[in-house]
Parts: sequence; structure tokens; C-alpha cells
Amino acid sequence: MTATDSIFKEASTLSPFEKAQLIDKLISSLDKPDKEIDELWAKEAEDRIDAYDQGKLKAVSLDKVLQKYR
Repeated sequence: MTATDSIFKEASTLSPFEKAQLIDKLISSLDKPDKEIDELWAKEAEDRIDAYDQGKLKAVSLDKVLQKYR
């Protein structure tokens, strides 16, 4: 039995609330801050704002965006 199988077997006995807490902790453990990625996203946001201010990029309403997925 692998470690993940063993952990899963034990986690399966938890209450739904305890399972949700465990899932939240596991997902949070994957989300580590990364300065390089944060800087790239900040630059992307600034570039988009600049493009919008220069008229190179147009805003789209939320309703129009959601129509694509209906």
C-alpha cells in the first residue's frame, strides 16, 4: 500500500467537515508565494491598463462575457 493510499484510507473515516478542512489545508499547501510570478502578473495588469488607456483594448461588460458560457 502506498503512502497516499494509506492516507486516503485514514482520511475516508473523517467527518465531512473534517474532510473539508483537510482538503482546504492540502490545497493551501500548494499555493506558495512566488515573487517572479507575482511580478509577471503585476506587469501584465499594468500593460492591460495602459492598453485600455491608449484605446488599444476595450472593456467588455460582465453580461457579454457570461453570454459566451450560457
